[in-house]
Amino acid sequence: MTDAAPMRLYDTARRAVVPFTPGDTVKMYTCGITPYDAAHVGYGALVVSYDILQRRLRDRGHQTQCVRNVTDVDDSILAKARELGVNYLDLAAEEMARIDKSLKALNVLPCWSEPRATSAIPDILGFIGMVLESGHAYQAGGGVYFSVASFESFGQLSHLGRDEMVALAAERGGKPDDRHKRDPLDFILWQPSEPDEPSWQSLWGSGRPGWHIECSALALRELGTTIDLHGGGADLIFPHHECEKAQSEAATGERFVGHWMHQAMVHLDGDKMSKSLGNLVFIGDLLEVWDPAAVRLAILAHHYRTAWEWNDAVMPAAAARLERWRAAGVGEGGLAEVRAALDDDLDAPRALEAVDAAAAVGKGASEAATLLGVEV
Repeated sequence: MTDAAPMRLYDTARRAVVPFTPGDTVKMYTCGITPYDAAHVGYGALVVSYDILQRRLRDRGHQTQCVRNVTDVDDSILAKARELGVNYLDLAAEEMARIDKSLKALNVLPCWSEPRATSAIPDILGFIGMVLESGHAYQAGGGVYFSVASFESFGQLSHLGRDEMVALAAERGGKPDDRHKRDPLDFILWQPSEPDEPSWQSLWGSGRPGWHIECSALALRELGTTIDLHGGGADLIFPHHECEKAQSEAATGERFVGHWMHQAMVHLDGDKMSKSLGNLVFIGDLLEVWDPAAVRLAILAHHYRTAWEWNDAVMPAAAARLERWRAAGVGEGGLAEVRAALDDDLDAPRALEAVDAAAAVGKGASEAATLLGVEV
C-alpha cells in the first residue's frame, strides 16, 4: 500500500521528529556487531528496531536495501582472540553462526547485504587515498589520521562540546593522548599492526584499518555516496558516527546520510548492557526458556529512543501478552492503529497496545502482529 501521510522519525542530527520521505528504494545502513561474543538483548533491540522500520516501509510500498556490517577486525576482536589463543577470523565465524541463529529465531528479516570489514581492504585503501587527496588527512608515525580541524562541521551530529568529545574519545577507544596526533580529536584511518595482529600492505606501510573507516568504505561500496538512513546504538553517535560522517563527506564532497537513527541503551543493574562491562543477557539463553515471539515482544514493549532496564518481570509479561494475542485468533483488528503508531517515530509500545485492545474485545489481530514481526 502507499500512504499519503509521510512516516515521521527522530533525526539525531536535527534533534527533532521530522518527515522521513525516501524514494521508492530505501537505502539503509546499520552498524552491526563485532563478533567476539554472542548477541545480547541490547543488540537485539537495535536489530528489531530496524526490522520493524523495514517491515513498515515495505508495507507502505517501498523496497528496502539494508546493509548491516560485520566488524571482524578491530581492537576488541583482536584482543579477545589473543586472550583465547585463537585466530580472529575463526572467532568471528563461530560467533556469527550463533548470532545468526538468534536473529533468525527472532524473525528478523535477512539483510540485503552483510559485508565483513576484512572483505573491504582494497575499498578502505582507496577511500583513505580519497581523504588524503582532499586535504583532510595526514601521515604520522606509520599511520594516517583524519584532521578534525580541516572539517568545519565536525561535532554537528553529536552536538557535543570539545571537552565532552575528548572525554568520550578516551572512554571509547579514540586514544586522544596518541602522540602522533596534531589534535586529540583526530582519529586514525590506517594504523601499524602489532606483531601478532593481521596486517595488509598499503602506500603508508603495512598495517590495518581504523574502526571508523570500515563503515564508510562499506557504505560507499554497497549503497553509494549518499544513503537515506544510517544508525546504530546511541553509544555510537560519538565518536563512531561523527567520525564516519566527517571522513565520508571529506572523501566524496557530498552529504553522507539523509537521516540518522539511534537506538537507546538497554540497562542491567543500573549500567548499559555492553560487552566491555560483561553485564549481558544473551538472546540465545532466553530462547532456551522462552518462545522466540515472546522475546521479540519483550523488546518491542520499549520505544527505541527510551533507555530501559532489564529485569525478571520482562519475560513473563511478554509471554502473557503473546498468549492473549494467540487466543484472539486471525483477523485485521488493530492494523490501522499499528500502522499509525509505527509511522509516528516507530512507536512500538503504542502499536502493541493497539493489538492488546483488539484482542481484549475478541478481534483477531494476526495481521497487525505480523507487521510487527510477531507470528501468532
